[in-house]
Amino acid sequence: MTKLPQMPVVSRRGFVRGAAAACAGGFLATRPSDSHAAEGESIIPPEDYRIQHGRVKQSVMSWCFQPAVSPEELIDACHRLGMHAMEGIDSKYYPLIRQKGMAIALVSGAHGFKTGPLDPENRDFCINGLRKAIDLAAEVGSPNVITFTGMRKSGVSDEQADKNCIEVWKEVMPQAEQKGVTLCLEHLNTRDDSHPMKGHPGYYGDDVDHCIDLIKRVDSPRMKLLFDIYHVQIMNGDVIRRIRQYVDYIGHVHTAGIPGRCEMDDTQELNYPAILRALLEAGYKGYVAQEFIPTWEDKLGALRHGVRVMDV
Repeated sequence: MTKLPQMPVVSRRGFVRGAAAACAGGFLATRPSDSHAAEGESIIPPEDYRIQHGRVKQSVMSWCFQPAVSPEELIDACHRLGMHAMEGIDSKYYPLIRQKGMAIALVSGAHGFKTGPLDPENRDFCINGLRKAIDLAAEVGSPNVITFTGMRKSGVSDEQADKNCIEVWKEVMPQAEQKGVTLCLEHLNTRDDSHPMKGHPGYYGDDVDHCIDLIKRVDSPRMKLLFDIYHVQIMNGDVIRRIRQYVDYIGHVHTAGIPGRCEMDDTQELNYPAILRALLEAGYKGYVAQEFIPTWEDKLGALRHGVRVMDV
């Protein structure tokens, strides 16, 4: 009996990597040099890469790239990529962003995620901050202002926390409605304590279904959810089903790789192209912002990679 030659054993990971490399042949690309990127086999698009489809209105949270990338460098890179908007950047850069033909997707800085309205001591601070942010958003043509519940406070029950938050939001809602600006309540995870911006132990609004309930109780078309896919996956999961369930209440979206809040490559657990397609199919028309913390040496290359992943 003739002995057949032994075939090389190819692991499933190896097969997927090979297929990915073959599919990527159309891109003039370089691979990141750091270990995380090498493990993920991620491919960085060339420097002249530009959004091809544009069905997703892409934005970026600038804080993630600072101080490695200056605001001016990031604005220029976003413009060259053909991005629609930016956010999470000092308002002094708003004129430059608009000069480049991009929008301000979201105005932040009204009160922060720690000093939220659940604590009655923060009531006036939050109301004044939200009023100023709403005026600024209207002035620069931004559709959204971010808001938070704040951190849990000893002595404040859940029932009272809900009541305090709703009262503050209802207080500013007539102004938001008159100015055509939407308050977006961001849901944050409380599980990750590895980094101050990867998780927020003690944050009250850590259940997305609870956040939706608060929004419904405010009862205004100008009160919606900031659906942060990273935080939702960590706390609740079932991302696509929740997008379909809550699309009418979603005013803004953030993205990042999970579990590391890093690049959205094949080392992370979510299939972002599928999620973005589901978001579009559900009828979402708002902005989707890159809010990952880049770990690759080429920070702007990481942004180009994320932009291409989301350009479905």
